[in-house]
Amino acid sequence: MKKNNKQTGKLQLLNIDYFKYRTLLTEKFLNRKTYSEKDPRKILAIIPGTIRKVEVKPGDTVEKGQLLLTLEAMKMKNRIISPMDGKISEIYVKAGNTVAKNELLIELE
Repeated sequence: MKKNNKQTGKLQLLNIDYFKYRTLLTEKFLNRKTYSEKDPRKILAIIPGTIRKVEVKPGDTVEKGQLLLTLEAMKMKNRIISPMDGKISEIYVKAGNTVAKNELLIELE
């Protein structure tokens, strides 16, 4: 069964790659989540799973590529590494915690 997207009643101007279109937009399009650039200082879970080991503590100075924690998902151990040099500001998880995808794990200064 195909879901019907209701259209709004009036034509609206839509800009795509420097071209302007007058079109009817769906409610789904109008209510979409806007894009926001990721903050490299916030380390998010790449997949749902269980935190097996946290290698750092708040206040530690880390280098780009340094192991921060191990996240186990589907019997695989995923090494979460630092994307940049920095200092650990906050750790939001501990060993044994279950996390969802995109959950905030660690924040860097």
